[in-house]
Amino acid sequence: MSKINFQKFKTLDELPSLALLSICYAGYAIITIHAVDLDVWISIAFLVSILVLHSSLQHEFIHGHPFSNKMLNDLLVIPSIGLFVPYLRFKDLHLKHHYDPNLTDPYVDPESNFMDPEKWYQLSKWRQALGNFNNTLIGRMLIGPFSDILWYYGKDALEGLKGDQRIAFSYIHHLFGLMPVFAWHMSVSSMPLWIYLIAAYLAMSVLKVRTFLEHTAHERIGFRTVVIEDRGLLALLFLNNNYHAVHHSNPRLTWHRLPEEFNKHRAEFLHRNDGYWFKSYWNVFRLYFFNIKDPVPHPLMEKSHGGTVTLPSNFSDDKKLQSTNLPK
Repeated sequence: MSKINFQKFKTLDELPSLALLSICYAGYAIITIHAVDLDVWISIAFLVSILVLHSSLQHEFIHGHPFSNKMLNDLLVIPSIGLFVPYLRFKDLHLKHHYDPNLTDPYVDPESNFMDPEKWYQLSKWRQALGNFNNTLIGRMLIGPFSDILWYYGKDALEGLKGDQRIAFSYIHHLFGLMPVFAWHMSVSSMPLWIYLIAAYLAMSVLKVRTFLEHTAHERIGFRTVVIEDRGLLALLFLNNNYHAVHHSNPRLTWHRLPEEFNKHRAEFLHRNDGYWFKSYWNVFRLYFFNIKDPVPHPLMEKSHGGTVTLPSNFSDDKKLQSTNLPK
């Protein structure tokens, strides 16, 4: 009897994800069909929200939701409505990222925003300036998506040409995911392609807000992952992944349980991550929109070489800024 009750609870626990996925696809259909009747920026705003939500659902399904069958989970989010990111590459790289001892290491964490200091100091001044700009929030939103597309497509192309069959299959899979999207837009949608492309890029920009300071460099593994205690629109679109320390402590915990889990063990989580905490995304914008969150060269790698990181003038000391911001 207890086993049956557990299965029923698990099914009910996954209903919000399935409901959001249905809303996501229905909203996508409605906005693309009726785009011709709407103001351009209204169409873009709605489509950006849908694409961000779809990406967050892909992230949720990568972690074993809503079903135990991985192939079924992948099938539910196979349409590549975000255009730019191959789902299977996202899946492979993200699961690799979840080995916490490697967090922020530029060689083994595929989601690291740091560089090896030796490589950093070999860059020209204009490329360093571009890298520093990319480590402000406005820079990450403006050029971060373009930088990622160039970097990952180029790197994957080289690996694919060397015979990496998984990467090659991931891009073939992505092409199949694009087919229903382009078929829909050729036969049903009233949205011009240029509007769609702008919305897809802006969706990646919004997602950069979430990933901007999820992790920081620190010798202690637990101190590397943030909690942003936001419950607004961005938190919903990100499916509460702003409670990122909670997510990394239990990646299989469904998205709508993350705030509850944090509140239940609040003191423990804040102790475990050394108070790496922000009250809201507004605080993140206020502190880092024009200021650099972290230096580009990895500070711990720099330390291991016996040197010190040269900080740009608009670098913001994280602990100093957060000291006035910590929860009472």
